[in-house]
Amino acid sequence: MKASITKNSRAKTGKQRKRHFKYYLRLAINEPTTLIGLMLVILFSYIILAPVISLLTDSAKLQFEDSMRLGAPEGSITSYYFWQVFRSTVSQAIFWRPLLHTLTISLVTVVFSLLIGGLLAWVLTRTNLWGRKWLSTGLLIPYMLPSWTFALAWLSLFKNRKVGGQPGWLEAAGFSPPDWLAYGSVPIIIVLTIHYMPFVLMLFGNALTRFDSQLEDSARILGASPRHVVRLVILPLMRPSLVSSLTLVFARCLGDFGVTYILGVPVNYDVLATSLFRASTSRQTGATAVLALCIILLGIASVLIDARMAKQAKRYVTVGSKGAMSRIRPLGKMRIPASILVLLVFVLCAICPMFILFMTTVMRNPGDFSWSNFTWDFWVGHNLTTTVMPDGILLTKDFWLSVWNTLWMVGITSILAGFLGLMVGYVVMRVPVKIVGSFLRHVTFLPYLVPQIVFAAAVLSLFAVPRGPVPALYGTPWILLIAMTASEMPFATRSGIASMIQLGKDPEEAAQIAGAGWVKRMVRVLVPIQKGSIVAGILMPFISGIKGLSLVVLLAVPGTDLMTTYSIRLLDYGYQQAANAVTLMICVVALVGTIVVQKLTKTSIAAGLGG
Repeated sequence: MKASITKNSRAKTGKQRKRHFKYYLRLAINEPTTLIGLMLVILFSYIILAPVISLLTDSAKLQFEDSMRLGAPEGSITSYYFWQVFRSTVSQAIFWRPLLHTLTISLVTVVFSLLIGGLLAWVLTRTNLWGRKWLSTGLLIPYMLPSWTFALAWLSLFKNRKVGGQPGWLEAAGFSPPDWLAYGSVPIIIVLTIHYMPFVLMLFGNALTRFDSQLEDSARILGASPRHVVRLVILPLMRPSLVSSLTLVFARCLGDFGVTYILGVPVNYDVLATSLFRASTSRQTGATAVLALCIILLGIASVLIDARMAKQAKRYVTVGSKGAMSRIRPLGKMRIPASILVLLVFVLCAICPMFILFMTTVMRNPGDFSWSNFTWDFWVGHNLTTTVMPDGILLTKDFWLSVWNTLWMVGITSILAGFLGLMVGYVVMRVPVKIVGSFLRHVTFLPYLVPQIVFAAAVLSLFAVPRGPVPALYGTPWILLIAMTASEMPFATRSGIASMIQLGKDPEEAAQIAGAGWVKRMVRVLVPIQKGSIVAGILMPFISGIKGLSLVVLLAVPGTDLMTTYSIRLLDYGYQQAANAVTLMICVVALVGTIVVQKLTKTSIAAGLGG
């Protein structure tokens, strides 16, 4: 009898589960969020996941250009490219030496950025330095500009005749800089430190503002010396932000292309990013894929370390709310020297590079400051002696074409990124099929784990040749639109998810009860409420796209040049004055764009640093 009852109850429970499953299935199908989520899954699988998979599979597939020489059919499984990169006679040149250079530059840059940025963060947040508010914003300017801006300024100042062309300012003045100062690891490390030091300043400075200075006071009351307070109290509590700064700067240095291209490639000083560029432009598809895989693994390792430290950060949480203090300590007699020193750092890192770039654009001969040497010809002149550019940059059709390409391509991708980021946030928070939201959350974060030049190689791998109904896109604006949109999704989707978490379901459910359909709820409720998040989600990718080089350098051709690639192309031609002029225009747009974003979103990049 008991067995029969148990059997009937199990059958009834099974029927109830079946009815519940059908109900939720019908709800999931009828709710537009599920359909939108599935469409987004297909879209991002195609423009993000598929290119990366295509690139990585190229490392194990025999390519057409090697099939005849190796006597094997195209597409067959092979380990040849791993042997070529790791064990062949050219492996030192294409992998091992660039790997050593990459690790050396990245690690040394991290150390210098941490020391300088950490010291500046401490002075700006915890002392009565003169001009704290102004300097807090000014010292972040180098991070708003393209990293290769400083490389061009360095080249204008220290260039010697080793690679030909016009001399630098110092050589024109009678002093020939040694090769190690003009090119190679030393200038690359200095330039990258200038660019990434503000990044550490932001992360570490914001952590310091949340640090309760009463903990320091307690340690001093107990008899601890200043050295012991720093070593036993401050540094352990600051460890998560320090390690986060270290790993993120390291990850960004891995994929930095422009600086090494300008200061390293002329003397055959390669890093993994430039080695990958050489392999890709010389159509070594298999070697490109192996190099990309190595850079991806290094990038993922650094991001995983950062994620692990973020999880461990709760071990360093201190108790404090209204009673917490961030006491400003007087510098006393050191106030004037410290203020002058920080101001000098600002002048050297932000003002001098821009000044040098501008001066090179109004000089006929570098380093000659006589009045007769100054000219506006490189901006608005006619009948110049240069072959490819007979007119000044502002009168050159190719320049305005690059400006137009930059504005419309970056504008469209920014709007797409902002809209898609909001939709991903909406789906992640609303979709009843949780696996869809989880997949979108992870696949849209993938471009962050892949350095931009590697992601560009991945996009090129998939879209350079016809595949099914999709024609070859290389040489068209479409490949740039796809790459730029996909690369901005990590930040756009995180912004969308964060804004949807804050919104909640109540406003939309109220509109649904009132009879509003899904489209009307989006137009009348969601978009007006999330207007600020949408604007930020559009403007931030716009600024990033304006100054980006690593992503587009493999994908742009003369007809689809952006301002960044046009500047590098001019540099390749030897027209440094014109290249510097274009770079200055990029810097102006990036700075103005950053200010506009702060005004519209009512935020400040210097928030928490005294700014």
